[in-house]
Amino acid sequence: MRHFNLIDQVLTEAQHFLDTIFQHPLAQRGNPASTCPQTELTPVAKKISQGYMRVNHTGEICAQALYRGQAFGTKNTSLQEHFHTAATEEVDHLNWCQERLKELDTHVSYLNPLWYSASFLIGLITAQLGDKLSLGFVEETEQQVVQHLQHHQQHLPKEDQKSLAIISTMTADEARHAQQAHNSGAQALPTLLKLLMKAQSKIMTTTAYYF
Repeated sequence: MRHFNLIDQVLTEAQHFLDTIFQHPLAQRGNPASTCPQTELTPVAKKISQGYMRVNHTGEICAQALYRGQAFGTKNTSLQEHFHTAATEEVDHLNWCQERLKELDTHVSYLNPLWYSASFLIGLITAQLGDKLSLGFVEETEQQVVQHLQHHQQHLPKEDQKSLAIISTMTADEARHAQQAHNSGAQALPTLLKLLMKAQSKIMTTTAYYF
């Protein structure tokens, strides 16, 4: 088996960045919206759905980068596998959101390259804090994502059954990822760090909704 040196790993991450930002990812599971009826949305309802699904897509971009950054930064091979597996599962979400955005006749966030880079750096930094805190960061991140998704479920147009079906499945998956991190020995984060994470998340969701 080939041993990947640092240059190999950097090139691999660069390729993953390009694939995630500029390619259409392939899902391993079927799209939960595939059996939902295609309902005609009013212009106002469509604009709301576009905004929320763009936010969700950007959130999945960030999840990819975060997990990859944490895997890159840890020397724990078991944890690397954990992060890579989680990132692979998140590809389904990325695919579903991107497909829904296309159906809604709108674009992904123009700021996705920035958010990917920032999230990868955050993942890399948290990996240096130790495995338990790194897992704690995953648990807290996923818990905050679940809260955002639940908010979206409440505010999306009720007639947009396709977006709601996607978000429902994503919510269950993210909650499972948070529980997996907890079961793996996640350490609770300091309150200040949680507040900083929420502030960063607020900036991301606000900008991605429009841009």
